[in-house]
Amino acid sequence: MGNDARIPDAAASVDFKEVQSTEQFQELRKRHRSFVFPMAVAFLLWYFAYVLLADYAVGFMSTKVWGNINIGLILGLLQFVSTFAITGWYVSYSNRRLDPIAAEIRHGIEGHEFDKHGNPVIGTSK
Repeated sequence: MGNDARIPDAAASVDFKEVQSTEQFQELRKRHRSFVFPMAVAFLLWYFAYVLLADYAVGFMSTKVWGNINIGLILGLLQFVSTFAITGWYVSYSNRRLDPIAAEIRHGIEGHEFDKHGNPVIGTSK
């Protein structure tokens, strides 16, 4: 039990500071931030605009559009729609622009190739 042989972990021998200083990692970080930060700012502005309208423009938000449906309800539901849209957009962006670089970095660290589901491909280790 206590004398079980340990299989060395590939990540245990990696100098992560060195990996972070590579051009590939810097490019990955730049691409990630170029999407996430502007999108977060845009969404927060949209969210706070909704909150401020709900608080200070009650007449506008309570304007009936159809039956008991008013502008406030529509804008509130659009908060959910925009959240799902941003998530879908990020997944698409990540698949196209981030995952290929991340896979290359991972391959360099672990010395294995992985399929699109993250499973190691047999017979391709160093």
